[in-house]
Amino acid sequence: MGIDEYGGGQGPQSDVLVVTTNDAPGYRVQQVIGEVFGLTVRSRHLGSQIGAGLKSMIGGELKGLTKTLVETRNQAMERLVEQARARGANGVLMMRFDVTEAADVGTEVCAYGTAVVLAKE
Repeated sequence: MGIDEYGGGQGPQSDVLVVTTNDAPGYRVQQVIGEVFGLTVRSRHLGSQIGAGLKSMIGGELKGLTKTLVETRNQAMERLVEQARARGANGVLMMRFDVTEAADVGTEVCAYGTAVVLAKE
């Protein structure tokens, strides 16, 4: 896997600015819209689980699971941005991820934050 397969986040041309901070330098908050989130649940692929089980016995990175988690987080982030945009926001402050097991059949990933309308200072 190349470095692009391990990363995520927004591209430079996104119309909704997403940050993990309480504010965005160079912008002021004109309006707080409220909480937005993007949620996805992914089941585990049998092949990757078998490979992960074997790998866990000898150690090392579980690359198949890493790639799946990156894809899952990116999808949750895309859904967060879609919801913010649909509610009239052009920014999301204090974005976070929450990851939990979903009834032993998959992984739930939720990206959440506060949707706002930002204006350049």
